Amino acid sequence: MKLYRLLILLLFVSCVDNDAPGLVVDEELILSNFLENKTYIKDNVIACAASNDKIPDLINVYFYPEEGAGNFKLYVSGAENGNDFSKYGLVESGSQSFLDGTMRQFVTRSELKWFVVVYKIENTIHISTPIRSKVFSQPTLYDANVTINQETSGMPKFSWDIESEENNAIFFEVVTTSNSEFLSGTYTHENNFQYYKLNNVVLNVTKGTPPDLILGDTYNFIVMDVSLDNWVNKVIMTSFTAE
Repeated sequence: MKLYRLLILLLFVSCVDNDAPGLVVDEELILSNFLENKTYIKDNVIACAASNDKIPDLINVYFYPEEGAGNFKLYVSGAENGNDFSKYGLVESGSQSFLDGTMRQFVTRSELKWFVVVYKIENTIHISTPIRSKVFSQPTLYDANVTINQETSGMPKFSWDIESEENNAIFFEVVTTSNSEFLSGTYTHENNFQYYKLNNVVLNVTKGTPPDLILGDTYNFIVMDVSLDNWVNKVIMTSFTAE
């Protein structure tokens, strides 16, 4: 139970590395106005969102900042059409470090339908695919049910059940040390991943080659089951000892 709480802390408690919002100017308040006369790329930020199992109306919006990214912003919309940027208003909240700084997150409350994450690299604005909030209609599920096969020493293979094949689009897997130091982050369409093999990995956010696992040491494994509209259906979190 103590470990499970520690993992919840990793996922949902604010970190010290806060990107506090600066002075907001009028043009930033509506996304379409902010983008006016700027170069921007749509569907170009890796992002998803999940509800908190401890605080039901709290939403964590996770995103992966590319090298050189800055000026992180979160916009929210209540429109039926998630691609209408004129309906998105700025959420005046700073982002926080997540997963040892490899990713970042916004923590917010909202009854509206859509989120997009926006950031800037040099003179270009990058915008995520719209994220459908289901915080009330389909809260994210949490458990620790994962099978770990360690027949190959130092290369554990993780497998887990799919909550709903209809709703699943991709899985995001993370391996960290017991101190929550990020080791690897991968995306697969299959409900399994082996550390550290890339044969079924479709997207990799690991920086370089991760270290070999130290036999006898404890590590954490996290997997997010992400839907087509970028809502996290389920989070699985567990620890294991490398064999």
